[in-house]
Amino acid sequence: MTDAYDIIVVGGGPAGSSAAMTAAQRGARVLLLEKDAEIGLPVRCAEGVSERSLKDLFESHPPWISNRITKLSFFAPDGTEVRLNAPRIGYILDRRAFDSNLAQRAVRAGAEVLTGACVRGMTPLTGNGWNVSVLRRNQPSQFTTRIVIGADGVESRVGRWAGLDTKTTLHDIETCLQYSMEGLDLDPACCQLHFGGHVAPGGYLWVFPKGPGMANVGVGISGEYSRRMKPIDYLNRFVDRAYAGASVLRTVGGSVPCSLPLKETVSDGLLLVGDAAHQADPMTGGGIMNAVRAGRMAGHVAAEAIMMGDTSKKQLMAYQEQCGELLGKKLRRSYRLKKAVYKLTDKELNDTAASVNSRAPDKRTLGRIFVTALTKNPKLLSDIIALFGS
Repeated sequence: MTDAYDIIVVGGGPAGSSAAMTAAQRGARVLLLEKDAEIGLPVRCAEGVSERSLKDLFESHPPWISNRITKLSFFAPDGTEVRLNAPRIGYILDRRAFDSNLAQRAVRAGAEVLTGACVRGMTPLTGNGWNVSVLRRNQPSQFTTRIVIGADGVESRVGRWAGLDTKTTLHDIETCLQYSMEGLDLDPACCQLHFGGHVAPGGYLWVFPKGPGMANVGVGISGEYSRRMKPIDYLNRFVDRAYAGASVLRTVGGSVPCSLPLKETVSDGLLLVGDAAHQADPMTGGGIMNAVRAGRMAGHVAAEAIMMGDTSKKQLMAYQEQCGELLGKKLRRSYRLKKAVYKLTDKELNDTAASVNSRAPDKRTLGRIFVTALTKNPKLLSDIIALFGS
């Protein structure tokens, strides 16, 4: 190990490991720094992904899939269930194994990885590059690099240290709590989403099965509602009602930026990826596959900049432009829908469920739910069709 690198990646989640792997594959000297003792833990994630995105990015039959999902049910505030017809296939991952595998791929590509390495600060070097201060095993150390890729999550400090505006309003932060539970009576092929002011105001509650009798059961609410009642109170009330007697094996909490993407994700010698760049889907909070996509783009652009000897903001803007083309339009559509959906009253949600259930089973689609719920917002029709179909 040296103390000088072409690229230092801060954060060993899907975005960081993907960036490190891609940059190393292109010949850059890469160091990946992860503050936790083990990459993949703690698992602050519901672990759900779509089949389409998975197949776009990974080989067939990866080893880190826990469960295959073929059904999807929405629950209105009054308890009415809407079972969707032929929803898109999805998977529940084993995030610990998934994140570990991505880090292994980065190492095989030539990147170096340090765990238990907490980045304490960054200072610009004369000319270009950064001096990165790290505390590991209570020992301070310094590394220099031409480029820093910030993949340090929603609480990212890397962007702020570089002078980027990474603030998010309470309205656009989802505060979340999740139980990993055993001993549940549920359909292991069906994901559940529960809505309503008494269930998850400004968000939703999920039940994502990881296999027979086991599931991730969690809730995410808009930060502006958390002052009224804590996520744990909403989650406990649901669990006591729906799964009394089941066991909670693990509890995790965190937050997700359900906002528009950051306006600026690059600076001289710096790129932000994943939750640090607010690249999670604003409607669902899902960000795993977006993080992988953005990480690969960041790694490619950063390695190109190293080869060209130009790590300026102007050179790195190619990453921001590529993300805008691949992710930006979709995320803006999702944000507009989120704003409209979270304004719906419980009565409007109940009426939507009743209306969709009055249709033939083969007409109960995800797109139809949104069209019915947002019938007073015809301007959103194109967004609904683009994201979910009719």
